[in-house]
Amino acid sequence: MAYYVWLAVNSLLLISSLLVIWVFRPHDSTTVLAGKWFAQFAILVFFINVNMYFIFLVIRKSKVRSVKVTLSKLARSMMKAHIPFALAGTSMILFHGAIMAWKLGATIGFIHPKIVTGYGSVCLLTITLLAGFLRHRKASRFRRKFHLISAMLFACLFLIHLFWPI
Repeated sequence: MAYYVWLAVNSLLLISSLLVIWVFRPHDSTTVLAGKWFAQFAILVFFINVNMYFIFLVIRKSKVRSVKVTLSKLARSMMKAHIPFALAGTSMILFHGAIMAWKLGATIGFIHPKIVTGYGSVCLLTITLLAGFLRHRKASRFRRKFHLISAMLFACLFLIHLFWPI
């Protein structure tokens, strides 16, 4: 039952991100439009990476063997793409941030909460990437938890940034 709730929450987040970016936030230039495309691509990639945690959680908690086997196969293939997805998403976030700081920062100010939450999200993303790099080099329980907690904090601040009105 919890799996369906998680799928519904993910679907609602993706749909609401599409609505917020493309319907409720006007764009006045092709440069801002490009920044929106970078943001939308990064959202999709990061949602895939964040959902890996929940796939592993379901594998650990499930009592149904067929679910565990199916999700284990999916997780094995997803782990191969985890680092490239993280790097691609990060590069898209940096392009998005540069474009929006250039175009939007001049309009609404560089200390507007929308932009400040963007700064914070980039800082937490940097910590998450560093934690992931350390975990990749030598896995330990502390490094796994540190990477997980920093990723979840990044996801929370990113959602605040996404839904904060301009």
